[in-house]
This record gives sequence, structure tokens and C-alpha cells, in this order.
Amino acid sequence: MAKTIKVTQIRSVIGRPNDQKLTIQALGLGRINRTVEKTATPQIEGMIRKVSHLVTVTEG
Repeated sequence: MAKTIKVTQIRSVIGRPNDQKLTIQALGLGRINRTVEKTATPQIEGMIRKVSHLVTVTEG
């Protein structure tokens, strides 16, 4: 079974570089405290790593 993770945005993208804003948008986030559930693929993990200072990640 594929491993799922919950990604929650905890900080704003105001004043951040455009690539970080686009990464947050691609993850399905965009507002503080919004949570999405994603499958843990290498592509998603790389996106999370890029904006790790703006999000929190929990398993399941």
C-alpha cells in the first residue's frame, strides 16, 4: 500500500521567491492551516523539501 502523508501550510508565502509560491500552489495549498493528503512519491517529497520552512508534514 502506498504511504500517505498530510501536508499543512503553517507560514505565508508573502515575500517568498516565485518558485516557492508555485510549489505551494502545486501541492494544493495556498492558505495558512490548509491541509492536503498526498502519496509519498519522490517528486512530492522533493517539493516538500523545497518549502519545508513553510509546511509541516505528518504521516497518515
